Amino acid sequence: MSNPIVVTAIFEPAEGQHDAVLDVLKPSIAAVHEEDGCLLYAIHENPTGTIVMIEKWATEQLLDIHGSSPAVVAQRAALDGLLARPVEVTRLVPIPAGTPEQGSL
Repeated sequence: MSNPIVVTAIFEPAEGQHDAVLDVLKPSIAAVHEEDGCLLYAIHENPTGTIVMIEKWATEQLLDIHGSSPAVVAQRAALDGLLARPVEVTRLVPIPAGTPEQGSL
């Protein structure tokens, strides 16, 4: 059995495109939560204006399927020209510490 996997996706809006990037990302929240294996899909903002998507998936296999889902395909297309640099996606693995609840997201 696979352990849940946590992902961060960092979006750096191009100059003047912050609200446009949010307009693209917000609708995908509900859509992605409907995908098999999605445990968390939430956007947060860094005070610098960088937008961070925090995701948690039941398995790596379901995360891989998410990468080609209709919501992600549409999101990529809609973000074209709105970002200062490519999205930085990082898959994270928890380091056990404390109780299981304390040691993972």
